[in-house]
Amino acid sequence: MTEHQRENPQFYLTAASPCPYLPGKQERKVFTHLVGHRATQLNDILTQGGFRRSQNIAYRPACEACRACISIRVCVDDFKDTRSYRRVRSDNSDIIGHLGPPNPSSEQYSLFRAYLDQRHPGGGMMDMSMLDYALMVEDTHVESEVIEYRKRGPDSALNGQGVGPLLGVALTDVLSDGLSMVYSFFDPEVSGGRSLGTFMILDHVARARKRGLPYLYLGYWVEGSKKMAYKARFQPQEHLGPQGWTRRTTPTPE
Repeated sequence: MTEHQRENPQFYLTAASPCPYLPGKQERKVFTHLVGHRATQLNDILTQGGFRRSQNIAYRPACEACRACISIRVCVDDFKDTRSYRRVRSDNSDIIGHLGPPNPSSEQYSLFRAYLDQRHPGGGMMDMSMLDYALMVEDTHVESEVIEYRKRGPDSALNGQGVGPLLGVALTDVLSDGLSMVYSFFDPEVSGGRSLGTFMILDHVARARKRGLPYLYLGYWVEGSKKMAYKARFQPQEHLGPQGWTRRTTPTPE
């Protein structure tokens, strides 16, 4: 890639492929490369414009006859705590997240495989090798972090680190106006009555608030997709549409 291409990103369109969210639909994506010293700035602009990041690629849906994929972000300062969220935090009060650089590990990959086998069998990531996983985590030209979740230990209050087996992992980008959860996974056996996935999102809301960042980006939400339904529970949130970001609030059960 030339220096001109690094400074002036080119956008490309993928071929049509089966949609992973809506049966019988086809999807296409527009994408560009996130490389060079302007990658962080470009990632900011594109994420705010509805793109998502995968390694050093930024992409968004570009389907001709469908606009079902809606970019959403949680409004951190006005986030509505609920009885169920307080219960989730209480159930996971013995777990702590430790923030570190985007460094992959064999322990992470083992948990990643267990998560896919239980939660997404037959999904598009099932064929990922350890090398593929490592690239997903460390192949980045933007400000990224990995948060590892483990049980609290006797020294956790001092060093911020947990002990014991790895329970959850979040790969997160740091933007000028928020945090973006690129990908997260957790131990499906432990999650049972804990709702670990929900806890990790609540933890990110708290981390964004502590940093003074107004938004938590959760990627795409598709109405009618069971895989995406959980995202609508985090209120209030903004949806990206033709007129820009607008606040949307839907009834949320306790």
